[in-house]
Amino acid sequence: MPQPAPYSVQIIPSLTYRDAPAAIEWLGAAFGFSPHLVVPGEGGTIEHAQLTFGRGMIMLGSAKDNPFGAIQRPPASPDATVTQSLYVLVDDVDRHCARAAAAGAHIVMQPEDQPYGGRLYLCRDVEGHLWCFGSYDPFAEAAG
Repeated sequence: MPQPAPYSVQIIPSLTYRDAPAAIEWLGAAFGFSPHLVVPGEGGTIEHAQLTFGRGMIMLGSAKDNPFGAIQRPPASPDATVTQSLYVLVDDVDRHCARAAAAGAHIVMQPEDQPYGGRLYLCRDVEGHLWCFGSYDPFAEAAG
C-alpha cells in the first residue's frame, strides 16, 4: 500500500458554467455549498469563485473564450462530453438526494448501497455536470 506524501495535499476540482452566478446560488440551494470567495467579472460573469462544503472546496467560473475555456467547457456545450465527475462525501445520502431533487437536480441514479461500502447517488446539476454524493469515506477505509 502506498504511503501518504510527507506533506499536505489538497485536490480542489474546478468547474465551468455558462451562468456561473446562477450556478453558485443553485449549488448552495441544492447541495449545501457556501461561497468562500466570489470574484465578479465583466458583464455579470464570475472570474473566479470558491465554494465550500464542510472541509471540501470546489472552484468555478464563467465559461470564457480563452485557451482554458477552449479546453474546459460546460457539459451542455454542443462539443462537450462528460469525462469526469465529482465525488462529495455526505452524512445522509437519502436526505441529500431529496434536497437536490427538490432544487431541480436531475437524479441519474437513486441512492443505492454499494458493494465496496457506503451508499451513493448520482445527479446532474443545472448545466449538466455529473455529481456523485456518497457516504463511503476512502480516508476512513485507509485509516482502518
